Amino acid sequence: MADKRQNRGADPRDEDFFGPGNEDVLRAAMDDYCWLLSRGYAQSSSLKIVGDHFSLHGRQRLAIMRGGCSIQQALARKKKQFTLDQCRDRAVAIDGYNTIITIEAALAGAFIFSGRDGCYRDLAGLHGSYRIVAQTEPAAKLIGNYLREYGAGPVTWYIDRPISNSGRLKVLLTHISDENGWGWNFVVANNPDKTLVVTDEIVATSDSVILDARGSWINLARLIIKAHIPDARVIDMGFFSSTEPR
Repeated sequence: MADKRQNRGADPRDEDFFGPGNEDVLRAAMDDYCWLLSRGYAQSSSLKIVGDHFSLHGRQRLAIMRGGCSIQQALARKKKQFTLDQCRDRAVAIDGYNTIITIEAALAGAFIFSGRDGCYRDLAGLHGSYRIVAQTEPAAKLIGNYLREYGAGPVTWYIDRPISNSGRLKVLLTHISDENGWGWNFVVANNPDKTLVVTDEIVATSDSVILDARGSWINLARLIIKAHIPDARVIDMGFFSSTEPR
């Protein structure tokens, strides 16, 4: 069946899994999961142990997996994190789907999860297909205006070619960029992550593989959501550090 959604909203079941009354269980599960990871246990076995112990649903386990990491990973990522002020006149590479979908989801009222490394992540799944929704253009404009405010750029969007409708997303983003004079560049590639893990540009992403493999990055989705989407439904899964770049 074709995906006919017009919004990037929450899964109908998520209110039961992440609504009021679930925070304490989720945070306790996250504590145990990250404790295991920090002591060298494998991700899959750690997730099963914790998920079974707390009787977590599959989507709750997905939130724990996406938001959790070892203390060693969190500290290493923190050292490479740039602030927006450090992005002035610096090239920024946007991990396209990773960034825009999280902001779309926040705009649509879906649950957003603040992980142990401070990144905001969503539970939306592409499954090989992306659909432009009502929140796509507003999300793109939030990104563009925010980066322009801090003088970041040039800006290059990296978009996965194998995801269907990537061409349509590029056309829309190009139109928005031209309309606002942002001069965005685009790379549509079969596996843009290969470039993002080695580029000298500052990467806007919450992808754990990229964060662990490369140098500088910026927590762009979190910064935009905190600044411009005050009613976002953010679930705090705990943060390893009490300090946070502006």
